[in-house]
Amino acid sequence: MLVAFNKPYGVLSQFTDRSRPPRPTLAGFGLPAGVYAAGRLDADSEGLLLLTDDGPLAHRLSDPRHKQPKTYWVQVEGVPSDAQVERLRAGVLLNDGPTRPALVEAIDAPDLWPRDPPVRFRKSVPDAWLSITITEGRNRQVRRMTAAVGLPTLRLVRVAVGPHRLEGIGPGFWREIV
Repeated sequence: MLVAFNKPYGVLSQFTDRSRPPRPTLAGFGLPAGVYAAGRLDADSEGLLLLTDDGPLAHRLSDPRHKQPKTYWVQVEGVPSDAQVERLRAGVLLNDGPTRPALVEAIDAPDLWPRDPPVRFRKSVPDAWLSITITEGRNRQVRRMTAAVGLPTLRLVRVAVGPHRLEGIGPGFWREIV
């Protein structure tokens, strides 16, 4: 079984949390029994999280050696210059080594659901949206990449993993993929 879930902002990509006070987890969304996340999304990231009860499938979806493309819509602080976009495309040097090249393009602000809490709006600081596709999955990689080129991430929404897309799934909802 493969499930596409639209993980809301602030929800952990796991079913339990031992911290005090406990944070929201996947357990609160009526997901099918026996599935677990194939990969992760940070609590402050939103969007497509794939869950499965098939261990080899989870490995193929999440292991960086399989180079499964993951696409994110990223709201950044500032207006990206051509040089900043080219640096993201070529690969960025992070503290744990260089990233692989990425597909990066400027996009219009997507029609997304409101985030709770909303991204802080500052009239004097412009923002922009990028579509970034990576084939790795390091911890907070996209956020670290945009920060490394001087474009801090304000909002990050994963919209695709391989051929699987988020389209038509509202935050906190899921559907089985056939």
